[in-house]
Amino acid sequence: MIKKILAISGKPGLYKLISRGNKSLIVETVDAQKKRMPAFGADRVVSLGDISIYTNDDSEVSLASVFESIKQNYGEKPVDLSPKKASQDEIIAFFEKVLPNYDTDRVRVSDMRKVLAWYNILVADGYTEFAIKEEEATEEKTEETTEK
Repeated sequence: MIKKILAISGKPGLYKLISRGNKSLIVETVDAQKKRMPAFGADRVVSLGDISIYTNDDSEVSLASVFESIKQNYGEKPVDLSPKKASQDEIIAFFEKVLPNYDTDRVRVSDMRKVLAWYNILVADGYTEFAIKEEEATEEKTEETTEK
């Protein structure tokens, strides 16, 4: 499911992929409004399933794994910490709890705030399954090969 959730650069919030248009994607906001709109090729659109966080051991941890860690530490409810109002030290302490070996040089506090905000948006809208299932990964690989 996390593969169909998108972040669009320059636009707040998260979006769910609904359909593919001729030269655009049809997306719907992940909130109570469920507003639909097109995302064009000029928009920088990225799937949450494709985002990773750098770690100290020169590897990367998928965003889905970070969300699972947050879910294990805080339960299936939004985190009480406000991404906008929390101090930098509070955000760092939160992130050290959910991903202790993150790379302190390459992961910025603004990235941590984004991860927290995205988690709260998803959980508030009822998304609690973050792990990418093998079936979804196989399904998407076959879609990619048929499109080429």
